[in-house]
Amino acid sequence: MSSSVQSLSGIGSASASAAAAHSKRIYSIDALRGLVMCIMMMDHVRETLYLHHQVTDPMNIADTPPSLFFTRLAAHFCAPIFVFLTGLGAWLYANPPDSAPRSARDFLLKRGALLIFLEITLMSFLWVGELPKVIWLQVLWAIGFSMVVLAFTSSLPRKWLLVAGLVIVCGHNALAGIDLPREHPLYALWTMFLHRGVLFDTMPQVRVTYPALPWVGVILLGWYSGPIFARDFDGARRRKLLVMFGIGCWLALLILRGFNIYGENASWTQQATPIQTLMDFLNYTKYPPSLDFLLMTLGGGFFVLATLDTANNTFTRVLSTFGGAPMFYYLVHLAVLIFGYKLLLAIFGANQTGPTGVQRFGVGPDQFWAVWVVTIALWFVLYAPTKWFGDFKRRTTIGWVKYF
Repeated sequence: MSSSVQSLSGIGSASASAAAAHSKRIYSIDALRGLVMCIMMMDHVRETLYLHHQVTDPMNIADTPPSLFFTRLAAHFCAPIFVFLTGLGAWLYANPPDSAPRSARDFLLKRGALLIFLEITLMSFLWVGELPKVIWLQVLWAIGFSMVVLAFTSSLPRKWLLVAGLVIVCGHNALAGIDLPREHPLYALWTMFLHRGVLFDTMPQVRVTYPALPWVGVILLGWYSGPIFARDFDGARRRKLLVMFGIGCWLALLILRGFNIYGENASWTQQATPIQTLMDFLNYTKYPPSLDFLLMTLGGGFFVLATLDTANNTFTRVLSTFGGAPMFYYLVHLAVLIFGYKLLLAIFGANQTGPTGVQRFGVGPDQFWAVWVVTIALWFVLYAPTKWFGDFKRRTTIGWVKYF
């Protein structure tokens, strides 16, 4: 009898240990998602207080100071890592550790449709604080469309999705130089999926900022990678694979970019100073994301994810709080930014002139540090409400809350 009890106790302990290990793996995903959401805030603060100094895509090295360049470069990591983790998280949703696999189609369809709806109806208003003259199809559109595609393809063999993801991510650059005129019958599809531009010249106008096709490739690769975060997958092997993925991405980047072979339309050249040469080498196209852009950002993401896999401290717990309620955090931080900007504009008035002559409130070139200070302050401001909502989402039985 005692041996049976000990045996059952051992099974229970092993099960609890496995559950704790699985929870820790999900925790590392939330921490990485939270990290890129915090970095994203920095870029959005820049677009609020420093929009009078526009950045091109890719950036113009000659008139972009290093502080602005590397702040913007850090923000480049956000969308690719977030979309990849969305695919990875969808696989985990479809393969819960304590029950049989389930279809993720309905969840992906509803979530994707919600993101597209929010992009069309709410996001442009949150960016300008008034009825918009332009509806921008940005990151929520790209993620939402990618989720819809994944909803219809997730039942296919994973190897097929790996091949499709690699073909899209690696191959779309071959089409980068093709620019269709407005009168072309394929112009609308081309604009939605491969080249940013005006989709509908109506009132309000509809413009595509995030062409969706490359992001579909990224979410498919995230789904394919999901099993390495399964409960029964060895942690040491997972971390080794993540490091290998990161090394592979960055080695490919060094070769393709170093010799200007493929993956980025704008070739790099030696500049007047070493820092400008480095900036030129790291100057990639985001809209749509070039292969070199994705190799740099996803490669870095793999390294960070491997590091977070064994990390558990105050900093990572704060990050996981932000990463556990990403949609809530995204909507609230934009509302806080536009309200804060309107308040500053009302108090101090327009003091900066943009490249098109538009008058705005903003900080001067020698005050770019204010972007970083405001970003850090807003992390503290938004932590409590994000934590509250994250806790509420975990305990509530209200179905729609889980989509935020």
